[in-house]
Amino acid sequence: MKTKDLIFIIIFIIIVIPFLPFPFLQHFQQSFLYNEEYWIPTSFIKFAFLATMGEIIGLRIRTGNYYETGFGLLPRMVVWGFLGLMIKISFVVFGAGIPILIEKCFWIKGANQSMVYSDYFDAASQGLGGVRLLSAFLISTFMNITFAPVMMTFHKITDIHITQQGGSFIKFFKPIPFRKIFPAINWDVQWNFIFKKTIPLFWIPMHTITFLVASQYRVVIAAFLGIVLGAILSFAGRKKN
Repeated sequence: MKTKDLIFIIIFIIIVIPFLPFPFLQHFQQSFLYNEEYWIPTSFIKFAFLATMGEIIGLRIRTGNYYETGFGLLPRMVVWGFLGLMIKISFVVFGAGIPILIEKCFWIKGANQSMVYSDYFDAASQGLGGVRLLSAFLISTFMNITFAPVMMTFHKITDIHITQQGGSFIKFFKPIPFRKIFPAINWDVQWNFIFKKTIPLFWIPMHTITFLVASQYRVVIAAFLGIVLGAILSFAGRKKN
């Protein structure tokens, strides 16, 4: 293990520890980090730190370095923080709307009620465990075939924009030329790998699990999954470029 790997591991542990269920952090987590009243700052923080770590890991995999000139650490944190807000909103919208949809249109009784309970085990104790599992799967499926591709494409566009601006935090806030960047995306990778493989094989199952747990923990689970997402997008998005 190289010195830079050891340093990264130490930094990674320091960043991750506040999100873990240690007793000495219980008050901080309940009063702020997992308190839904503060969903805006906490959603931003969770993704800004955790998902960006995924991009750093992806850079290490590709280049052997944890940082390079032009990488744009701060702009990437801003992008992930913004995406964290959008993901939180999508969780609320899909988590509330899809159970009603499947009750009315797919005649799955108890779907909405099953999502009222805090988690799968609470729902199961009321005889709605199977319905909660099915509801979580359908929520994840609808979310990942509609919202996820848009989010992933937006992330890729911002990734290219950051690179084009040399990783500068100031230049990052220049208007993003979406029309010019959109055709520059490697759609062979974006469609055939990111969309067709990671969504059905990884994200739908993982987000099904996410919707089985209590709502206050869903964003942090998604942020931890964002470590994986950041690495996948950072690595796969350039493998044919």
